[in-house]
Amino acid sequence: MPFPDEIAPVEVLPHRAHWAGDFDLLAAELSAALGPLALAVDHVGSTSVPGLAAKDCVDIQVRVAAPPEPASLAPPLTALGYRLRPEPWNRKELSGGVSCRKLVFAPPVGAAVRHNVHLRAHDGPNARFALLFRDHLRADAAARDAWGAFKTRLVRSAPDLFEYGQIKASATTVLMLAAERWAADTGWRVPPPPARPPTGPASGGVGPGTD
Repeated sequence: MPFPDEIAPVEVLPHRAHWAGDFDLLAAELSAALGPLALAVDHVGSTSVPGLAAKDCVDIQVRVAAPPEPASLAPPLTALGYRLRPEPWNRKELSGGVSCRKLVFAPPVGAAVRHNVHLRAHDGPNARFALLFRDHLRADAAARDAWGAFKTRLVRSAPDLFEYGQIKASATTVLMLAAERWAADTGWRVPPPPARPPTGPASGGVGPGTD
């Protein structure tokens, strides 16, 4: 659930060019804070797909070496003002039939850019899911446009965040069936994290065919 300062009606906007730059600045800050704990920092979600309508909230995935635990990963982020989301669904998610641990952080109060930080194991199916979603829609303009049109229609009838999210989650399952076919046809794979953690603004993607 959102923290009190985050509560607002859901709004889906045409794609904003500044989302990529917002990600770069946030990724650099996160990389510096987490150091070698951050194996990769990925721009994920709809704001990472040029031309795709999205909520004005940048989703950032940080891939770590093992299933994320608050004891080691929360302190560097809470020192920056990030807030660990406490709900059970922000601690575990089902991906490919596998229950995967994760941590989700809300931005500091008053942050200039709305964003969420998702920490996942680098070899987890949930990390792969996020990257495949992004790369498939980057590569397939028809799928991208259809997904954006669906979300734009959905928010008109379901402006409540919970209802919007529940309906979108069911539709995402269908979208990802097409994404898996695309991955099989193209040989798409998630490359391993870079040998050294990033020390400057991140590139915004690690999958093939991105950007």
